[in-house]
Amino acid sequence: MIVKRILVTIIVLFSLLPAEFYGQSQPLSTGNKRAEKFFYSAYDFYQAKNFERALNEVKKAIDQDPGFTEAFILQGDIFADDQQKEKAIDSYHSAFQTGNPVFPGLYYIIAGAELSIGRYADARLNFKRFLESDQMPEQKRRNAERGLKISEFGEKCVANPVPFLPFNLGDSVNTEFDEYINGVTADEERLYFTRWDLIGSGSSNQNRNFNEEFYQCLKKDSLWLKALNLGSPINSEGNEGALSISPDGNYLFFAACNREDGFGSCDIYRSMRNGNGWSEPVNLGETVNSPQWDSQPSFSSDGKTLYFASKRPGGKGSSDIWKTVLQPNGGWSVPVNLGDSVNTPAEEMAPFIHPDDQTLYFSSKGHLGLGGYDLFVTRKKPDGKWQKPVNLGYPINTYADEITLVVNAKGNLAYISSDKLGGKGRQDIYQFQLYHDARPLLTNYFKGIVFDETTEARLEARFELIDLTTSKIVAESRSDRLTGEFLLALPTERNYALNVSLNGYLFYSDNFMMSGTNTQAKPFIKDIPLKPIMVGEAVVLKNIFFDTDKFILKDESLAELNKLLGLLIQNPNLKIEISGHTDNVGSAEHNLELSRNRAKAVYEFLIENKVGNSRLSFAGYGFQKPIDENMTEAGRANNRRTEFKVIGN
Repeated sequence: MIVKRILVTIIVLFSLLPAEFYGQSQPLSTGNKRAEKFFYSAYDFYQAKNFERALNEVKKAIDQDPGFTEAFILQGDIFADDQQKEKAIDSYHSAFQTGNPVFPGLYYIIAGAELSIGRYADARLNFKRFLESDQMPEQKRRNAERGLKISEFGEKCVANPVPFLPFNLGDSVNTEFDEYINGVTADEERLYFTRWDLIGSGSSNQNRNFNEEFYQCLKKDSLWLKALNLGSPINSEGNEGALSISPDGNYLFFAACNREDGFGSCDIYRSMRNGNGWSEPVNLGETVNSPQWDSQPSFSSDGKTLYFASKRPGGKGSSDIWKTVLQPNGGWSVPVNLGDSVNTPAEEMAPFIHPDDQTLYFSSKGHLGLGGYDLFVTRKKPDGKWQKPVNLGYPINTYADEITLVVNAKGNLAYISSDKLGGKGRQDIYQFQLYHDARPLLTNYFKGIVFDETTEARLEARFELIDLTTSKIVAESRSDRLTGEFLLALPTERNYALNVSLNGYLFYSDNFMMSGTNTQAKPFIKDIPLKPIMVGEAVVLKNIFFDTDKFILKDESLAELNKLLGLLIQNPNLKIEISGHTDNVGSAEHNLELSRNRAKAVYEFLIENKVGNSRLSFAGYGFQKPIDENMTEAGRANNRRTEFKVIGN
């Protein structure tokens, strides 16, 4: 599905009077023939969708007989179909006030109309009145019971609102037409959205032709600059929608319908950043794209998991949320349904996975809400399943449809699209402070440029962020092949090893100790020089860990050891010396022995993993070769290190 203006009216669920009600199957409440004549004339115009003429005629019927119950009901139906809900409700109330017997179904109808405009207390009372009646159709009973739950929930939410102060993003982003939020990069330097652009001309919006186009805004001095069309090859003469930008800004996913290379009605495509441009979009293939509707992708910061909405068989309802994982060969895994905790027999759509890779926001009609589509949040459990979703509350959610929500990496700001907050035109994009209980994990970021230390040429390198506790890769990314720029999301509450690698170069090692970080720290900004594999070049292994004054490798060292092992396997002629270094605390003799034993521990790991001893040597240098001062703890920490140096290739 292409993102578009969606108006879901609850009163459709609580359907209006059947056509036979207006016929001759039972006597009308009036004995006035002229009133009957105007009534049937009004009904004919109503059936023809000529609401203006229908209202004129039914008004004449009521003027002839102010106690004409069915005329007031018909007037209510006309107003309801013409989206004049308040007037519809007033007309239905007038039907009750005539004093004539009214069938119990009118309570059902008026409750649905009241629910559709957020009059929860009134709707609750009328659903209860309807449910007290006998011999109602089972489907209407179920609908009324559902409506009663929504009314009670809505009444409670309105009485206990959550903080919500939306701020319109202004003329740089919003126009008189529709804008829908799609995504923001982890550093909040780029904002992406969809706009319904006007093509051709016409005297009214109904006669104009529109085309969905993607736009981006760049930020300067904390302000969004004028939005720019993404242009070719992303935008085309057809409609594109439901864009997702990866947190590192390198991958763009979107939905497009009825293309020649498509597998169903709407398919998901991917494009990669090349400098300031984008590669030709590629269909994700028939493993991901089914013969049905597949859309609304959201790409995780782990660099491999894609969440999306689909109407494919095997789901829980009409539209479900699924996920697929990028494979080492470049293909995608068979999509997996997120299960009963997220999906319902109704519709779930518009997933947004936060850069923390733990918090999922989505829109649903199936979970208990305030009417229409509501926004929910769910969090990933340690076993990978999802917690019970939580409604984001009123007034973020209302009786109308809330479809899209995007949250920044820090987790404090959310972006929403709405047409009910005033604004520049129809759907506008707003930002607001997201209240604490709905926030994801705080996520920082690391950005800079990768370059060749010798030539200063910009490089496309691979980034791996590794959980030091489990040695598992939790995020993968790359630097731009033209500019060397990179951006990596860093969720808090974990300690990470970072490995940056490229064939023909020694890898770069770093770490980020984020466990217990619950307050916003400054972003990590640092350029990364990669050293060509040449004799004499050395690398500090920043993720080799020992206890104080010990030389037994800690478990957290495994990820780094495996990276070094991989480098030696990929370069079978490479010979290295492993060296240990200390600070100047303690005797020279003790530090020399400690440093030698630490280097030997790494050496023995490599020998045990079948690296020939002819390619390896080790040495301890104590505090003879410092790389920093020994006057501060930070300097001494830098001097306590394990290195490897190329001695042959």
